[in-house]
Amino acid sequence: MRANYLQAMDELIGIPAEEALRLDTQLCFALYSTSHALMHAYRPLLKPLGLTYPQYLVMLVLWEGDGLSVGDICNRLMLDTGTLTPLLKRLESAGHVARRRSEKDERTVLISLTPQGRDLKAAAAGGAGRTFPELQDLVR
Repeated sequence: MRANYLQAMDELIGIPAEEALRLDTQLCFALYSTSHALMHAYRPLLKPLGLTYPQYLVMLVLWEGDGLSVGDICNRLMLDTGTLTPLLKRLESAGHVARRRSEKDERTVLISLTPQGRDLKAAAAGGAGRTFPELQDLVR
């Protein structure tokens, strides 16, 4: 069975399976390590704002469109509610967002920026709102 699998991999990707199973040939690892490097580059930019990288992503979504449902934010960031809810609670505790139930459907929780959360956008633009070339320089 293993021999058939290895032979099929050789034929499918055109390189020996043992070579394909090396860490440095894995696309998933390249993406993972790039993501890790990017979060590391953002850390000193976000520290003065009191935000983590995932919290910053939530704030970016809300700065684009305030008053979104938790489900809308989940969809935009490709997160599940179990991951997003603790982020929102921390942002609420920090005074950046407010959570409230929708009047139309009490099952829906709406997230709105507070004045402090709106003001944070200007501060973020001065540091974390870097362009792609600027971030490349930070990662190098």
